[in-house]
Amino acid sequence: MSFLKQNDPEIYKLCEEELQRQSYNLEMIASENFASPAVIEAMGSVFTNKYAEGYPYKRYYGGCEVVDKMEQIAIDRVCKLFGCKYANVQPNSGSQANQGVYQALLQPYDKILGMDLSQGGHLTHGAKVSSSGKTYQSFFYGVGSDGRIDYDRVRDIAKIVQPKLIVCGASAYPREIDFKKFREIADKVGAYLFADVAHIAGLVVANEHQSPFPHAHVVSSTTHKTLRGPRGGIILTNDEEISKKINSAIFPGIQGGPLENIIAAKAVGFYENLKPEWKTYAKQVKINAKILSDILSKKGFDIVSGGTDNHLILISFLNKEFSGKDAENALGFSGITVNKNTVPGENRSPFVTSGVRVGSAALTSRGMKDAEFTFIAEKIAEVLNNIGNEKVYEKVKKEVYELSSKFIIYDRPTY
Repeated sequence: MSFLKQNDPEIYKLCEEELQRQSYNLEMIASENFASPAVIEAMGSVFTNKYAEGYPYKRYYGGCEVVDKMEQIAIDRVCKLFGCKYANVQPNSGSQANQGVYQALLQPYDKILGMDLSQGGHLTHGAKVSSSGKTYQSFFYGVGSDGRIDYDRVRDIAKIVQPKLIVCGASAYPREIDFKKFREIADKVGAYLFADVAHIAGLVVANEHQSPFPHAHVVSSTTHKTLRGPRGGIILTNDEEISKKINSAIFPGIQGGPLENIIAAKAVGFYENLKPEWKTYAKQVKINAKILSDILSKKGFDIVSGGTDNHLILISFLNKEFSGKDAENALGFSGITVNKNTVPGENRSPFVTSGVRVGSAALTSRGMKDAEFTFIAEKIAEVLNNIGNEKVYEKVKKEVYELSSKFIIYDRPTY
C-alpha cells in the first residue's frame, strides 16, 4: 500500500505524473541525473526525523549515536573517492557549499576572480545578482574566440585585479579545466584557488577528467549531476586549518541542523561511485556527449569550442534566426528536455539566450549508449531544422516515446 496515495492523493498523482514525464521524455539537462533507487530510499529514511546540529561526535543534541556513525561513513567515503583528507558533507546545496567557502576564507568586499556567467560560469562565482557578487568585489575571466579558457589572459587579469581567491570550474564549459595552470596563476598573485567541480565530479572520480587535487586549496561540488547522488553539496580540502574554518562557516555560520537523511543518501551515492563499474559509466558519459557533438557539428550546427571533453555540449544559434528559448521549447514539445543557455558572444537577454546546453549523464544512467545517442543527435537536428513545425514535433515525440520505453528508469515507484 502507498502511504502517500492513501494520505495525500493529490501529491501522489503529481508524483505519478512526474515519473511518467521523466520516463517517457529524454532528460538532457546537463545538471540533472537519475538517482538510484537505493539513494532515493535513503532520502526517505528515518534519518529525516533526527536533529543533529554540530559534527560527528560533537553534537548539540542527544540521541546522535547512530547519525554520528552514518555521517562519518559519508565523510570517509568521499575522502577516499576524491583522494583528500578532509570533507564537510553537510551543505544543503552546491550554492551553500560555495557560500561556506567564501565565508571561511574571505572578508566582505575581498576580491574574487571567477568565470563570467555568460561564458560558462555559475551565479555563485561572483555574478552581481548573487550574494557572491554583492558581498565581495567580483571580477571575471572568460573564453577566447575558440570557446576555450585563455590561461594567459586569466593570468593577466589576476595580476591586475590581485584577488584573494580565484574560482575555477563552470556550469556550461565543455572543455577540460587545467587546475595546475590555475594554481600557478593563483600562486603568482598570492590567492587561494577554489575549484567548483559540481558538473564534472563524476568524471573526476573516474579519472575521466583531471583532479583538482593537489592543486586547489579547497574544492566544492554538488552530489547530484554527474555523481548521480541526492541533491546536495560537499566541501573538500587537504588543509586542516581550512577544514576547521569551513566547518565553522557551514555550522553555525550559514546552516543549522544538517539534513541527515540527505547525508545518508550522499553516503550511498559515494558507495556507488567507488564501485569499479563507475569508471565504465563515466567513460560512456563522455563517449555519448562526443557523439552528440560530432553529429550535430556535421549537420551544420555551431558547437561552442568545436566539441567537448566532458558530459555536455553547448549549441550556439548566434548564426540562426531562432533563439535558445525557441530551441528549448521546440525540443521540449518533441519530448527532449534541455535548457536555454547563454553562449560566448551572446547578443540576446538571459531570458532568451542564443544557445542550448545539452548533457549526456542522465540518459547514460538509463543505459543508453552509442546507437541511442546517434539516434538522439539525429532527432535533435531534425527538430532544430524545423522550428515551428508541429508535425515534426509530434513525429519526433512518438519516436522518443518508443526509445524511452525500452530504457525504464525504475522498475517500481520510488516515492
